[in-house]
Amino acid sequence: MKKRLIYSCLVMAGVSLSVGCTKNFDKLNTNPNATSSSLFNPNFLMSQAQIQFSNTGYDQLLYQSMWSQSLAGTYNYYSNGDKYVYGGSFQDYKSRTWNTSYGAATLVYEMKNLVAGNAAYSNLDNCGSILLVMMFERITDAYGDIPYSQALQAKAGVSQPVFDTQESIYKDMLDKLATATAALDATKAAPTADLFYGGDISKWKKLGYSLMLRVAMRLTKVDAATAQKYAEMAYAGGAMSSVADDAKVYTDYSNGNGNSDAAALLVTDDFREVRWSATLMNYLQSTNDPRISAVGEVSAGTGKAANQNEAPGVSTAALQIGMPNGYDQNGGATDISHAPNYPGTSPADPSVSGDAAAPDGKYSRPRFAVYDDRNRANYIITYGETELLFAEAATLGWNTGTAATHYANALTADMLTLAQLNKTAQAVVDPTAITTYVAAHPLVPATALQQINMEYFVETSTTFNFNETWANWRRSGFPVLTPVTYPGQFTDGSIPRRMEYPVSLPSTNGANYNAAVGKLTGGDLFTSRVWWDK
Repeated sequence: MKKRLIYSCLVMAGVSLSVGCTKNFDKLNTNPNATSSSLFNPNFLMSQAQIQFSNTGYDQLLYQSMWSQSLAGTYNYYSNGDKYVYGGSFQDYKSRTWNTSYGAATLVYEMKNLVAGNAAYSNLDNCGSILLVMMFERITDAYGDIPYSQALQAKAGVSQPVFDTQESIYKDMLDKLATATAALDATKAAPTADLFYGGDISKWKKLGYSLMLRVAMRLTKVDAATAQKYAEMAYAGGAMSSVADDAKVYTDYSNGNGNSDAAALLVTDDFREVRWSATLMNYLQSTNDPRISAVGEVSAGTGKAANQNEAPGVSTAALQIGMPNGYDQNGGATDISHAPNYPGTSPADPSVSGDAAAPDGKYSRPRFAVYDDRNRANYIITYGETELLFAEAATLGWNTGTAATHYANALTADMLTLAQLNKTAQAVVDPTAITTYVAAHPLVPATALQQINMEYFVETSTTFNFNETWANWRRSGFPVLTPVTYPGQFTDGSIPRRMEYPVSLPSTNGANYNAAVGKLTGGDLFTSRVWWDK
């Protein structure tokens, strides 16, 4: 935020300096608000865009985390995601992915404008191109057709941009990634305010190819030839090769950029009633996954007071139980007490005056020390995810290496990545347990796609990258989810496949919005599907 204020002030300073000189008055007066890289360091815009884009909070917690059945919640505020029922601030929050991502993209777009044609900033410019693809991918994955070719150009007078088709957007994103990633040059000046890698261009190149792979693999069901072309290009180019290459942003609570996921979960009602889902926890338990204790816990005490007290709990693996989606605490047919295999309430603590039982108290919540850390990392894309996608590509017969090796690498990497969620490692998995687990779970050709994508589900869920969890579920069909049945749903009973457009668009960009909606089967609905979702 401070950097954005500095940028605004420097723009105004540039205006003042311009009007004080008359040598080139006509030229300057044509664009009195112009600034340049000589007046303002464009690197500052990179860091602000990175923190804004990565810090999602309720953007994904209220919807994507529960549509993918990574988390579950009885608190009515989460009914949008958990039950597909309109809940608190519904219209606001369904627009968050759009607004947050376009807001971050605006900063990158301005950064690229400032450095355009300046060879000294070529790496920053190309990193900006990679960032824009990352941001547009999230928006189009959620909504479908979106403003792209004319987006972010309000300063040039484009206030009502056309909505490009998702097909054209994906093809252009792949082309841009190929150009920008190849152009990165470690012998030239590096970004100086890079929250991902501290300006390490070799890591940016790996990120570019890993993102290329992810974008390409979205197309497996609609354009396999293009998917194969770019997946093989990413493999040949050199994608991420260790967890040190993971793209993440550590938040900074002391500087006003605290982790927004943690801020949400630390709200008393959220802390008491948001839990790991049965879908996720049952799978981890069924495979004896050593990550269980690293990511899950139950309250150390009993009763309501203990379950809403912000304190570390008990992470013993055998005690961890996931909560099924679709239940509440309203006392009726959908009350959590009626859930299959309900473990019972956590009884009131008789030593606490006025305490009450905690209906969710025996279900596993995200581990306090790990996920409620206001300085925790926000993950964008990881080495483990990259290895899983290469494994899938190899399973399809593409030239991306050996599927079994990629899969084994991913299992190890995904467990090591958890330790990086916090600056002081909290979610640590014992190295011996990792080795044992990997050896006991080799990739089996007959079930390869299921194994790969179930691990993708676990990895993206436990790193709180729920936008990616939901996107890959729609693409792959794994995990196989049972939709929630609950009164008053805003779908036909099926799990949402896309996000409805922001409610403001019909009035601010009506013609282009209507044209985009006209291409959606069924219209602007949560049940309509984006182009690549077949």
